[in-house]
Amino acid sequence: MNEISYLPFVIGVAGGSGSGKSTVTQQVLTSFGTDMVSVVMQDDYYRDQSDLPPEVRRKQNYDHPQAFDWPLLVQHVQALRNGETIAMPVYDFTIDNRSDQTILVKPAPVIVIEGLFALYDADLRDMMSLKIFVDTAADVRFIRRMQRDIAERGRTMDSIVNQYLETVRPMHKQFIEPTKREADVILPHGANDPAVDVITTKVASVIGQLRLQRP
Repeated sequence: MNEISYLPFVIGVAGGSGSGKSTVTQQVLTSFGTDMVSVVMQDDYYRDQSDLPPEVRRKQNYDHPQAFDWPLLVQHVQALRNGETIAMPVYDFTIDNRSDQTILVKPAPVIVIEGLFALYDADLRDMMSLKIFVDTAADVRFIRRMQRDIAERGRTMDSIVNQYLETVRPMHKQFIEPTKREADVILPHGANDPAVDVITTKVASVIGQLRLQRP
């Protein structure tokens, strides 16, 4: 455990699948580096499904809040805020389950939590200093999701379309869209450059203040 004399600045980045959340997160990380910014990916906190056969795993609703291991996610964010290193799980979407690997995430002055439901859980929101919702048109999000799932997750177009109609679209309307009300900042046209510049400027100011608080 590292002794810290300040609470890290925690940023939540939420939005629908393919909205541009990763672009916002990556820009913050690129601007300030891994010494200043730690990233927690909610996608890696899907529940462990080792007890289910592969054909059952594939049929689960991964766009529902209950698909996630909330206690572990909250515990890990609390640990990072306390100056502790965490072993973040790694989710393998090709097998619909956690892999045997973990990623060590060290505490940093800025912690970014990125995910569909980053603003959904009250305990998680209470630890955030800045809550962002990336709002992007549904057709753009669908195209991006389709391209990603084919290229990175070995999915077929038919399976992507079926999942979108059966779970992605209705779950977005029921659970993700309402979390926009919890946001401090809404990016109305996705991860556009002016909006991201405003966010990185804010983060730069925060990092400067935290440096002044260090002994």
